[in-house]
Amino acid sequence: MTFQWVRPSLKQRKILEWWMEGSPFTALAYILLEGSVRSAKTSTGSFSFVLWAMTHFNGEEFAFCGKTIGACRRNLIRPLKQMLATEPGFVVQDKLSVVEGPHLIISYCGHTNIFWIFGGKDEASQDQIQGVTLAGIFFDEVLLMPLSFVWQGLNRLSRTGSKAWFTDNPETPNHEIYREILDPYQAAGKLYFLRLTLDDNPALPEDAKARLKSQYPEGSVLYRRNILGLRTAAEGRVFSFFDEAPDAGYVVDAVPPNFTLYLCGLDYGISNPFAAQLWGLSGGVWYCLKEFYWDSKEERKQKSNAEYIEDLARLCYWNGDRKTPAKILVPPEEPGFQREIRQSTHQHLYNVRDADNKIMPGIEDLTTLLSLGKFKLFKDCKKTIWGLNDLLWDEKKQQQGIDMFQKGGSGSPDHACDCSRYIAREAAKQLRQMRLL
Repeated sequence: MTFQWVRPSLKQRKILEWWMEGSPFTALAYILLEGSVRSAKTSTGSFSFVLWAMTHFNGEEFAFCGKTIGACRRNLIRPLKQMLATEPGFVVQDKLSVVEGPHLIISYCGHTNIFWIFGGKDEASQDQIQGVTLAGIFFDEVLLMPLSFVWQGLNRLSRTGSKAWFTDNPETPNHEIYREILDPYQAAGKLYFLRLTLDDNPALPEDAKARLKSQYPEGSVLYRRNILGLRTAAEGRVFSFFDEAPDAGYVVDAVPPNFTLYLCGLDYGISNPFAAQLWGLSGGVWYCLKEFYWDSKEERKQKSNAEYIEDLARLCYWNGDRKTPAKILVPPEEPGFQREIRQSTHQHLYNVRDADNKIMPGIEDLTTLLSLGKFKLFKDCKKTIWGLNDLLWDEKKQQQGIDMFQKGGSGSPDHACDCSRYIAREAAKQLRQMRLL
């Protein structure tokens, strides 16, 4: 795809010019670009970062940081290279060195600098950045990185005039990176803060804006964060928009007669509840068709793994026929149960896979499917409906800056919702591959 420039918005011009001579912010060492999804924070910010680096330094080292190296290359490096390819004078060498690590060598107007590519996925990630001397660093989606990694990166800035750039989609106001780094820097007058929305990206068509807005119910936490670009605490019901009344459209009295694809998922429990669901795809819409739910404390009987596998086998029948789900999604921390399912005599249960159990991405995909009418629940799935209706955010975790819902044992709705969340991740992925989402 060839990159094409469009006339920048006012906010984009500020991003491009804040470090230039004559700007009231040029002496500041930090900039934070915070705001909605698709507001061009990363693309505009990364281009400005490189332009600043190549204008002010020669023979120095810089860093691009993402959640992972792969995410950084996909979301930042690839579009950045397309932008630089349209600019006269820039020469970019993309190095995939196993020994030194991935990096770009960029030349411009007689200056040549190295830009290392790092991933900050966990606490151990700080080791890869330790020891390097940097003149500048760019943290893309900084809230997804461990605090230790961010501190390590900032500590590597040791050149006169060095700067750090941050981008993020806003989260809870108590996030530790807000508390420990960004808010103190801003309060001390060291950080230039810019909030961006969809309207600050002139390259985004109006129909794309409308589609993005429709993915999140107005007033919800995800709408305020991802569309309005506001830091918002998650309070009350997780799915505050959900209503089981028939006219709301989420719960249906009847489902289509035929389905082209099936998914099954489960949240494993012995002393805690065990929840499983069967979803079917028809006409671009996923339906929760059947559920199995066993609360050993309520039932006063614990089931063995063998009994649970028999329950799964019965769950994967629809309209009197045995169905083979494209995937049976099991929490990755249950490898033993996965193995027992594969070793059972039920051939239609063999497609066992690790569930993607990331919390906020799962909640976001489930919200998007419901909001766009791409997921509906059959009225007989009472426990699944109850889970979506009653799941609450954990206020104590919010005070710690962590997005988490209330978890519990017997009688808690989180087990049914965990199951829905696992399947929603895969269901949304399937629709995106079909270009239906």
